Amino acid sequence: MTIHEPTRELIRERFRIARERAGLSQAQTAKLMEMHRPTISEIEAGRRRVGAEELARFADLYGVSLAWLAGTKDDAPDLSDPRLAVVARELQKLKPEDLDRVMHFIAAVQGARGEVER
Repeated sequence: MTIHEPTRELIRERFRIARERAGLSQAQTAKLMEMHRPTISEIEAGRRRVGAEELARFADLYGVSLAWLAGTKDDAPDLSDPRLAVVARELQKLKPEDLDRVMHFIAAVQGARGEVER
């Protein structure tokens, strides 16, 4: 694991990769992040900077580490489980309101898991 100075190109690419691997469109991401879709496009194009709080929210939404998304850590998310690709494809078929329900359910499960670990 190498710590390096992230480049804008690396960060913008990781944002796109993380979103696509999470099975989200730019529009879905924008809605979940309470942003406009062009804002997501600007971030992924490297034309808009992301603050620390936003970066943490994106990492949480995409299910990746903050360090990986910020470009300071080389370990990519483990996506070797073929079930993840199936889930991503199925999520893309959902209506936006149904996807919101799924995302809230996932957040609730993660929150409950965190409470048990404490």
